[in-house]
Formats: sequence, structure tokens, C-alpha cells
Amino acid sequence: MSALSKLLNKDIKVPSPPSIAMNLLKAVKNDASTYKEIAGIISSDPALTAKTLKIANSPFYGLSRKIDSIERAISVLGVTALKNIALSFTISQGFSGRSSARFDFNYFWKRAITAAIGAELTAAMIGKRSDDTFVTGLLQDIGILILYYCLAHEYAAVIAEKKTTGLPISQLEKEMFGFDHQELGSEILKEWGLPETISIPIYYHHHEKNIPEQWESQSQVLFLSNKISSLYHGAYSSKNIRTIRPILQTRYGVSQEDCDNLIDAVANKAAGVISLFEVEAGELKPFSEILQEANEELGKLNLSYEQLLIEYKEAKQRAEHLANDLKEANDKLRELSIKDGLTGLYNHRHFQDLFDTELHRSKRYKTPLTLMMIDLDHFKGINDAFGHPVGDKVLQSIAKEMMECVRATDIVARYGGEEFAIIMPGTGSKNAAITGERLRKAIEKMEIAAGGLIIKTTVSIGVATYTPEEKECVKSLILNAADKALYSSKKAGRNKLSIASI
Repeated sequence: MSALSKLLNKDIKVPSPPSIAMNLLKAVKNDASTYKEIAGIISSDPALTAKTLKIANSPFYGLSRKIDSIERAISVLGVTALKNIALSFTISQGFSGRSSARFDFNYFWKRAITAAIGAELTAAMIGKRSDDTFVTGLLQDIGILILYYCLAHEYAAVIAEKKTTGLPISQLEKEMFGFDHQELGSEILKEWGLPETISIPIYYHHHEKNIPEQWESQSQVLFLSNKISSLYHGAYSSKNIRTIRPILQTRYGVSQEDCDNLIDAVANKAAGVISLFEVEAGELKPFSEILQEANEELGKLNLSYEQLLIEYKEAKQRAEHLANDLKEANDKLRELSIKDGLTGLYNHRHFQDLFDTELHRSKRYKTPLTLMMIDLDHFKGINDAFGHPVGDKVLQSIAKEMMECVRATDIVARYGGEEFAIIMPGTGSKNAAITGERLRKAIEKMEIAAGGLIIKTTVSIGVATYTPEEKECVKSLILNAADKALYSSKKAGRNKLSIASI
């Protein structure tokens, strides 16, 4: 089963590229499309036009005459090159977001753009450059973004594990999902309509060996570009330089001096190009300058090699222990901050954050979003008659039953007291009602053992579904509609499910 099929089997909506990117891909694939039609698609977006012309006139292309129109850019650079410039901007803009402790979008795109520059310069040095090189380098890790967009909570755990263990992210992804980001990225780009010259090398870009001969050069360019980008934005600089130099020297006859000049050139060019993507570049020094500064600092130390080695090993051990302790502490703190202590479900505050995220995703990808509000019937009577320990056991049992009745992608939270909420991404009112009825009947049949007693109870359910195609909506309207539906169920005699329109 393919990576994309595994993702779709989880009932997860896979994002599509921005509409202008889709229009551009369709036009390029259509042999009947003219330069003027393709230029018109790009020119329909003033911001995209400005960025495209800016990079066309930048030192990256080094043209002698200024290009002042998209049609002129097509005639000079060619359809493929200009399409790839426009795709680079639209996809990077469409798959950006606000950086957080869980995922740093600025870092992702800064690293991706540096890799794209690295791919372009490496391919040119070994005589393998094509019009697809830059965009392939830029999108080689698009699978990481797709995984984060689709499975944010799980992927945040993968990132945290990588920071702690230092294991390859592809290995951790396969352990978590059964596939990695290079497989998923390749399949997604193929699904979007990008050519094999882009999608297939991405499938192999973390492979140093066992690559089909037809795609070996392009995949190796990506492999090297990723290592070069890691020199500037990663934590394993010495390891990466020991990988880059032998490959370029032994396989392509590149001297060490030219290899080092290539690595420096990536930094020099990347700083300017990163700014064109409206990404914060930070300080990007050439690697030779970084090494020189490090050697100067080392020269100031009056320590022997043996002393340095001992101190390095001790510091490394301390850092590893500290990282593990910190991860455990952070995991516990995060669990405490987002989970309800009694039921283990998400708490009210985290529910609000997740609801904001899912509503934004629903609007962006035009998929329905359902909110289900659930209230235990006559719960106060259980507490009054049997005591709070029995009431707590009932709440825990109901929470467990809810988790067993919903999909892995649904979000169950304790809204407050005896009230619960379920966020159901990509679910219309009809399917939500089926799930709600199944849940209601399952709880009605439960016999909860608590305090030597058998407790039976029922729930009332309110359902509200937001459909982006029908109207614009804010969170409070959905909450109010679901609450209104819940009230209708109570008013109708309890142990009912009601649906409210928004």
C-alpha cells in the first residue's frame, strides 16, 4: 500500500496545492496553451508577479538585461523555468503558518530554500542542471509539511523524538506511520500533477545507494543539497562535510577547493533568495568563515588535545542526560497542560485551541466540520445518591466508551463537569448523526461497576455541522448551534440526539 493510501485510510483530508498552482500546472500540461495564457495566470496575482520578476532579475539568474513583464520572462527563461519559479512561490506561501514550539515554518522554508540553492549550484557543477532542479530541491521535504498538516499531534512527537535521540527523521516516521516523508512527498507531488522529473528524485533523496540508474544523478543532487543545507541549519556540520566532500571528489572529480567554494557559494546566494520568499534568513555566514572563527576560538584555549577530548565526552554525556530528562519533563508538563486529570481526555482549554485549528483547516480545504456536544442525563442524581467517587467512575467509563466509538481523527474532550465535546473533521451531519446514535445506544447499554454498584445512565447529544461551501462562520456560531441542539435533546425527554442548523 502506498504512503498516500495509508494516509487516506485514516480518513484524513490530504491538502491540495493553491488554486493558482493548479491552474498553472494544467496550462503547462495542455499543449494548446500559449505563452500569453500562461503569463496571464501568473499575472492574475500581482504579488506573485512582483516576486517572479524580482527573482528573474536577481543575481541568481545573472541576466544582462532587465525583465519587465511575465511574457518577456517566459521568452528569456522558458516556460518550465518560469512555471517552477511561480510554483515555488505559490506552494511556499500556501503551506506556511505561524511558527510555534511544535513546528517552525520559518525554519522549514529557510532550510528548503537553502537546499534549493544547493541543488542548483551542485547540479551546475557536475553538469546535471535542469529547469526542474530548483523547485525539486525546494520541495524535497514537502512530505514533512503534509504530515504536519494532516497529523499535527503525532508529527510533533516525531520532531521531539528526533531532537532527543538524533535518529534520522525518516526512520522515526516509518516507526510511527509505516512510511516516511520522501515517499509521501513524491506521491503527493505526482497526485498534484508535477512531472516525474520532480516527484521521482524526491522519492530517493535520502538514499545514498540503491537508486534506479535513470534517477541516480538527480536524486544524488538532492541528497547533497540536503546535506549542504544541514551545514547551515542543522546540528551535525562536521558529519555532513565528511559526507559531501567524498561524494563530489570520488564520483564527480571535484577538487576539495571547488567543493568548499560550492558550499560557501550556497550561503552567499541563499541569503538574497530567502528574503524574496519573505522568510527571515537570520545570519547566514559562509561555512569557511564559520570554520575560521571556530579555529580562532580554539586557538585561544590553552588545553591539550587529550583534555579537549575528555571534556567533550563529558559535556556530550551531560547534554544527552539533560536532553532525556528535559524531554520527559516536557512530556509530563504537556500532558498535564492539555489533558483532563480525571478522564484523560483533552481539557476545555486545549479543546478550544484544537477547535480553532480544525475550523481554520475546514475553511482552507472546503471540508465539513462537525461539533457534537454530549451531556450525561441526571448525573447530579448519581453524585447525590452514591457519592462523588462513584460519579467519577461513571465519567471515566463514559469517556473510555466515547474514545472507542469514534475515529482516530476525531477529537474527544471533557468540556466541563458532566459535559463532553467531540470535534469531527471532514464529517457531514449525516455521518455525524450515525456516529452519535451509535454512541448514544452504546452508553445506554453500559453497566458501570462502581462502589459495589451497577450504574446505568444515558446521554443527550447535540450536533452542529459547518459546511464551508454554504456560508462563512465563526467558532461561536457552531458552539451555540451544538448547544442549542443539546438543549433540544434535553427538552425532548433526554437520551436523544438532535441536529441544529447553523
